[in-house]
Amino acid sequence: MILSAVFSILFYLAFAVFSVGLVKRLLLYWRTPAPLVIPTTPAPLTNIGVAGRLFREVVFFESLFKGSKWTWLFGWLFHFGLLLVLLRHLRYFTEPVWGWVVALQWVGIYAGMVMLVGLIGLLVRRFLVDRLRYISSPSDHLMLLLLIALAGSGLLMKYVWHTDVMALKTFSLGLITFNWAPLPNDPLLLVHLLLVIILLIIFPFSKLLHAPGVFFSPTRNMADNPREHRHVSAWAHAPTTADEKS
Repeated sequence: MILSAVFSILFYLAFAVFSVGLVKRLLLYWRTPAPLVIPTTPAPLTNIGVAGRLFREVVFFESLFKGSKWTWLFGWLFHFGLLLVLLRHLRYFTEPVWGWVVALQWVGIYAGMVMLVGLIGLLVRRFLVDRLRYISSPSDHLMLLLLIALAGSGLLMKYVWHTDVMALKTFSLGLITFNWAPLPNDPLLLVHLLLVIILLIIFPFSKLLHAPGVFFSPTRNMADNPREHRHVSAWAHAPTTADEKS
């Protein structure tokens, strides 16, 4: 029970760091002024066009596809696989399990493999492509290794070293209801959960924050209409001290 208490406390702390850090960073993005209209051209001329561009960017990685087909392929495989894996894991936090989550279970297994292939491809390109190798920092490699270890340990638990999934679900539901339950004492499961905790803690302070950050990027969320509408930042409306004195 001591092990369960330790991991429960760690998960609460990690979730608190993740939530507070994410909110603070998004508020910073929201408050950062954009004094100029700087969308990456060719850009849409209307807000509806901007919404469509953001949709294509988030779902299909449009700009990445135009820039590098291999990077686009591995990046899309990783993100799409990650989405399905996260949806599959909802079965550990719902009782009864929603029907559509049950239907996704078999897809989620293959999605984990796809996710791992995408991550390995993204890591290998940082060594084989000269330009990427030059601009890559140790944190870039460590982040990819963390995600690879997370995906790999999850697949190993599925196919090699099985764990008690019912006990794990009881533990997960206990975290939500603050009714702590015993955690299976499986080394691989503990490593997997520890990697999840580490990921939650570092997410708000890492490059992984590009996920929500894309919606705040002025190169993506602005319409290319400076001739039709004068763009003035909110802070520019406030009079300066010199204006007040004059």
